[in-house]
Amino acid sequence: MKMKSRIISLVFILSLGICPVLLLAQEDPEVDKEALLASQNLTWEANQELSDNKFVDAEVDYRRAISKSRANPAAPYNLGNAYYTNESYSEAFGRFKEAGEIASEKPSKHRAYHNMGNVFMKNKEYAKAVEAYKEALRNNPADEETRYNLALAKEMLKKQQNQQQNDENDKDDKQDQDQKEDQNQGNQEEDKPEDKGEEGEDEDQQKDQNKKGDGEEEKQKDRQPSEGDEPQDKKPRPNQLSPQQIENLLEAMENEEKKVQEKMEARKVKGVKKKTEKDW
Repeated sequence: MKMKSRIISLVFILSLGICPVLLLAQEDPEVDKEALLASQNLTWEANQELSDNKFVDAEVDYRRAISKSRANPAAPYNLGNAYYTNESYSEAFGRFKEAGEIASEKPSKHRAYHNMGNVFMKNKEYAKAVEAYKEALRNNPADEETRYNLALAKEMLKKQQNQQQNDENDKDDKQDQDQKEDQNQGNQEEDKPEDKGEEGEDEDQQKDQNKKGDGEEEKQKDRQPSEGDEPQDKKPRPNQLSPQQIENLLEAMENEEKKVQEKMEARKVKGVKKKTEKDW
């Protein structure tokens, strides 16, 4: 009796109906028959415990069976089914893979790879599921369930790829839209009055200078002297005498002229001969 899952096409859900069985290994002269028999007995006990919903006990016995003999693919396969039923898909995949590697018969390999494909479908790893189902069909090309699951996996893979492509296109469109919005926003900021640039700054500086010049003219108008007032700027210009210096110079000239006139007058007096009176 084979243990596989039938995929429901309407809702694309994997469902594994588990009925643990003992998968007998083909007799091999190199295999330790006593160890193999002990492994098969532990596998049978684990199957019974699993049927009684004693998962923990069954898990322990499956592990003991695996450790007893590597020639018994039924032990890891059935333990993988138990994990799959409990939705422990990672652990289930590991045990199915182990069963497929140690199985010597094609039916056992087929069952292991079929259920590995089911785990990939649960994880939405459709490309890997396709490859697992193909390997299962290589070992049993007549299995219709595997062929059905392979067709479904290919369909889901195609949809997944299309969705990824659409997501990439949407992402590119969004990036283009964001760049356009950023560019438009940048253009709007450049057109704002406060963003004047160098020309605007020159105009502002010229306006400030004009205002400053107007203020200086107003101050100069306020400082203009009225009639009769002395000029505000009393500093002499180069090579030009101030009024005080001119006045002092004129005064000195006048004094000098007076001295000259006094000397001339003195000379005139000395030059006049006095008439002396003789006392005869």
